[in-house]
Amino acid sequence: MNELTTTLPELPDILTLVARHTRNESMRLFLLRWENIIYAIIAAFFLITIFWIAGRKRAVIPEKLQNFAELVIGSFDDFVTSVLGQKGRKFTPFIGTLFLYILTMNLMGLIPFLKSPTANWSMTLALALCVFVYVQYTAFREFGFLGYFDHHMGKPRGAMAFTVIFPLFFFCLHLISELVRPLTLSLRLRSNIWGDDLLLAILSQFGIMGLPLILFSTFLSLIAAVVQAAVFCLLTTVYFALIVQNEDDKKKEAIHGL
Repeated sequence: MNELTTTLPELPDILTLVARHTRNESMRLFLLRWENIIYAIIAAFFLITIFWIAGRKRAVIPEKLQNFAELVIGSFDDFVTSVLGQKGRKFTPFIGTLFLYILTMNLMGLIPFLKSPTANWSMTLALALCVFVYVQYTAFREFGFLGYFDHHMGKPRGAMAFTVIFPLFFFCLHLISELVRPLTLSLRLRSNIWGDDLLLAILSQFGIMGLPLILFSTFLSLIAAVVQAAVFCLLTTVYFALIVQNEDDKKKEAIHGL
């Protein structure tokens, strides 16, 4: 923990409290070092348990939990296919899981004695890198090795200046934008959640007099948790759309050229 994080107020969470009161030094260091990972694992097991229970006994006439799960999955499928088309349906599990996972971690900070793992940059950066790797893998798979670099060189092309200078310029520009995406995705999510948690921690120091502000800030944090998860997944969908849409345009150009 650096000096900045030790001077800023934080809401108490169960793992930090256990670490402060344990006499086992190795346990204390383990909890302080891996608390965000532990909370992230808790969020994952929570989602796995909920959807496992919902899909364990599937019925033609669904019960409440199964009906809720089918509604959530159907909503994600409608959203992804409305942006990416039917070809993008294969991305629905990834984007839907990403949204639910981020939303769960965001909301954990609003539960007493829990903490939002997404308030830590290492966690949001890991999520953004997962998106980055999957998008690049999809691009290589869609365009091929040479087509991937050709895609980043831009179009149209004509004379020598356009085929040498401009493509090289666009390739460098696109390469920089691809590398910056994990930073922007991770920092946007982390900064908003961290700011909300910090505000609640500051307001909690006012005691009972700050209760109205705490309730109002909690309501805003609840909205922000949903919005930030949606923004993260919306941008992820856009990144996939740039690949899928460009591939569709390429096919249309080939058809018009016949």
